[in-house]
Amino acid sequence: MTELLPLLRDAEQRLMALGVEEARLDLLYLAERAFGIPVSRLRRPDGLTGTAEQVAAFNALVDRRAAREPVQRILGDWEFWGLTLALGPETLIPRPDTETLVEGVLKACPDRARPWRILDLGTGTGAILLALLSEYPAAFGVGVDLSPDAAAVAQANAVSLGLSARAAFVAGSWVEALGGRFDIIVSNPPYIPDADIAGLAPEVARFEPWRALAGGADGLDPYRHLVRVLPPLLSPGGLLGFEHGADQGPAVADLMRGAGFKDVVSLRDLGGRDRVAMGRGSGHD
Repeated sequence: MTELLPLLRDAEQRLMALGVEEARLDLLYLAERAFGIPVSRLRRPDGLTGTAEQVAAFNALVDRRAAREPVQRILGDWEFWGLTLALGPETLIPRPDTETLVEGVLKACPDRARPWRILDLGTGTGAILLALLSEYPAAFGVGVDLSPDAAAVAQANAVSLGLSARAAFVAGSWVEALGGRFDIIVSNPPYIPDADIAGLAPEVARFEPWRALAGGADGLDPYRHLVRVLPPLLSPGGLLGFEHGADQGPAVADLMRGAGFKDVVSLRDLGGRDRVAMGRGSGHD
């Protein structure tokens, strides 16, 4: 049996020397997976031991993190809005900043019992749509992703969460082949300027799907397209919510207003940065 205290200490020093941020927390998640011991107990590893097989498994996970593979991808799943979501090669890792969009929708549409019709464009893991369906028990939603693999991951997540009866996921390019109207349309589209991607942290530049990041020369191409094509799909007075980059709030809000959206507001994430733009379609409920 191997003592975990020195094992964790040595692994932390290794990752810190490589410039890995939050090395200790990442190692706790990896150790939880390898040793089957809760993170809360691993924070005080005195007296804990592992078998040779467990240690080998842990070291293999640490090697992957040392290569800058994100801990979420190593584990294969991550939590968003209290929901555990499986990841896939073609899905972005759900991030806490995106919960700002969920919170904004719930505040703007407070009737939890209403059978809202929700559309999530660029759904990835299904995180935003599934979070909203978990809060609106009578709602139905459609998630669209350009990647068939991502749409399949989202569908599997809906099944595992018991939400598949109220969710449909399709592979397609934005709103092609969609009909009907939706009360709520949400999207976390690609918004990184293409030329900036290579300079991002290795965890993002090397391991996140490029087409889920790349938003054109200035990062705003998806917004320009969506504000033009979405009005016919939005119910009168319906809600549109976009996540965007921290420095893109004014530009996205201007695009929405220019396309005729009303009552456009910006919402800040937990770090105090502009993160979400929301507005209403023309007409009345």
